[in-house]
Amino acid sequence: MNGMAPNVFDHLNYNAFLKDYYEYRKNRNAFFSYRYLGRILNLDAGFLVKVLQGKLSLPEKCIDPLIKLCAFEGRQADYFRELVHYGRAKTAKDIKAHFERLIALRDLEPRKVEMAQYSFYQKWYHSAIQCLLLFHRFTGDFKALAAKLSPAISVKEAKESIRLLEDIGFVRKQEDGRYEVQDARITTGDKWQSVAIRTFQEECLKLAGESLTRHPKEDRDISTVTITLSSRNLEEVRARVKELRQSLLHLRQDGDEPDSVYQVNIQVFPLTRIDKEKA
Repeated sequence: MNGMAPNVFDHLNYNAFLKDYYEYRKNRNAFFSYRYLGRILNLDAGFLVKVLQGKLSLPEKCIDPLIKLCAFEGRQADYFRELVHYGRAKTAKDIKAHFERLIALRDLEPRKVEMAQYSFYQKWYHSAIQCLLLFHRFTGDFKALAAKLSPAISVKEAKESIRLLEDIGFVRKQEDGRYEVQDARITTGDKWQSVAIRTFQEECLKLAGESLTRHPKEDRDISTVTITLSSRNLEEVRARVKELRQSLLHLRQDGDEPDSVYQVNIQVFPLTRIDKEKA
């Protein structure tokens, strides 16, 4: 680490920020130890080490003393407080709420790509347009692009979606005006991602239900089966579903030239309570 204090806005993990801050202060002042910091926060030094390692959560009582120690004011103080609450959040609702507040408190440029990645999962049509552009030539006719989707979206939504895909790096406008799909990836491993993906899955499930009345039977395949199964065999079911998903991806790559975008949902969930003692 260089001689500059760590920027709290660069972090989405308060444990990592505190670790960086501790190392920064330790390099500048030899007396700054776990024991010293523990006295300030009224924490045992051993407990504090585990907080910095991400093994334990920071107690609520330590937030204000740390804001004072780091000399945070205004937006920095608000961000750090949200950062701790985000790290301590357990429910999907709380994680989503705190993450969105963190993004809102960040400076525009550092948050741009990350916010775009998060937004990608909030609407079903972002991934649909990304796949559509793999075979559909799009040069800026947003009205036609919006109408191409089922259900159709607004011109405004189509424009926002293309802008979002450009921000992530999923599409790029070429010199001839054509938008081309790029080989980009969304950052993995952050806490927000599982919550964002859950929102995307909820949107896809809703679309599947609407498809029963929106699309003729010959244009869809929606079937159900109810079975008895030992909960111990769920891992085998997951493995078979994964194998099916992979085979569908190969079909996309090895099949004829595409002319449509399909959403494939596969759901496996219990309809009865599971007796964990017998499982």
